[in-house]
Amino acid sequence: MKKLTTVLASVLTLTVACGDEAAGGGSTDGGGGSGASGPGPGPGGSEGTGGVPNPLTDPEDGPPAGNPNPETSCAVPAEAQLADVSSPRTVVGDGTPASCTSEAVVLAVAAGGVITFDCGPEPLVITLQETAKIFNDTGPEIVIDGGGLVTLSGAGARRILYMNTCDEAQHWTTAQCDNQDHPRLTLQNLTFVDGNSKSESEYDGGGAVWVRGGRLKVINSRFFNNVCADDGPDVGGAGLRVFSQYNGLPVYVVNTTFGGAEGYGNTCSNGGGLSSIGVSWSIYNSLFSHNQAIGSGGNPAEAGTPGGGSGGAIYNDGNEMTLSLCGTRIEQNEVVQHGSAIFFVSNNHTGDIRIDRSVITNNVGGSWYPTYPQISGHDDTPIVVTDSTIE
Repeated sequence: MKKLTTVLASVLTLTVACGDEAAGGGSTDGGGGSGASGPGPGPGGSEGTGGVPNPLTDPEDGPPAGNPNPETSCAVPAEAQLADVSSPRTVVGDGTPASCTSEAVVLAVAAGGVITFDCGPEPLVITLQETAKIFNDTGPEIVIDGGGLVTLSGAGARRILYMNTCDEAQHWTTAQCDNQDHPRLTLQNLTFVDGNSKSESEYDGGGAVWVRGGRLKVINSRFFNNVCADDGPDVGGAGLRVFSQYNGLPVYVVNTTFGGAEGYGNTCSNGGGLSSIGVSWSIYNSLFSHNQAIGSGGNPAEAGTPGGGSGGAIYNDGNEMTLSLCGTRIEQNEVVQHGSAIFFVSNNHTGDIRIDRSVITNNVGGSWYPTYPQISGHDDTPIVVTDSTIE
């Protein structure tokens, strides 16, 4: 076991690490959302952690959104706060559950802007009959806010949400589709269940949500029982699959749960919770548990194997990138090959990991743990740890 206490130098390092510039290596220009306050807590909600109101701290069904354990104590920066939804472009529903249909959701997402729901006072599952797809010229700010009551389901048959700035069918908006500051997508107060991208071939992975380009942040959300390809190197992210964030700025994940209890975990070849290539992440007060990476043969694939099986919770590949965890717990995830909690490979050895006030424990399986248990990566990858338990 390694249990570490803070020293002054490490505190200074992590104070920067949990900010936007350190995690992404760039300026805050083009950041997602307005930073304005969103709606207050819904029924059963609370003021949440990190100053972010969270209506899913005590949901009627399933584990709560966010890490309920004592280490959850990290302040969330302004740029990672809830987006303002006071003036929606589209309100899905007319106050009744029957009005909140798959078609209404798909059309609202295609129209972009700020999207909210009015489906009645009780929690509601909306089962999508097709994947909701974002058009890149309908922002620049695109917000989908479920109010803590809405669950979007892929019915075990399809991916739930797709955004790709380099997909011509979704409208190109700049000459540099792989590095543009929009759309700036915020997913908040939502639950994503039973997404399945196994039938996808060109844009694989991302069982629930697949994003390329612009910016992404996810707040007060839950990912349950999503799946993507069973095997293959690099393919991954049963919950989230992300590429090409503007200027290398990070994806923010705040008060969000991937799995959270037995029977709710997400499963893919790699990255049971999330997966990315060349992307930085700043993750606050979140929980990853009971997710699985079930591929075999590693990354790259060993001869005679299909490849995969790395990153029970998190799979990061690329070059200059940062994985920053604060107030986050990763436990009871499972792998076949490497990184029962985290698989982090910086191919040119410029990436780093920063772990503050977090717990990584009881993740099982795999090998190649040169510095810390449950974390796979090159032995020269800097891993700065403060006030955290890794055992």
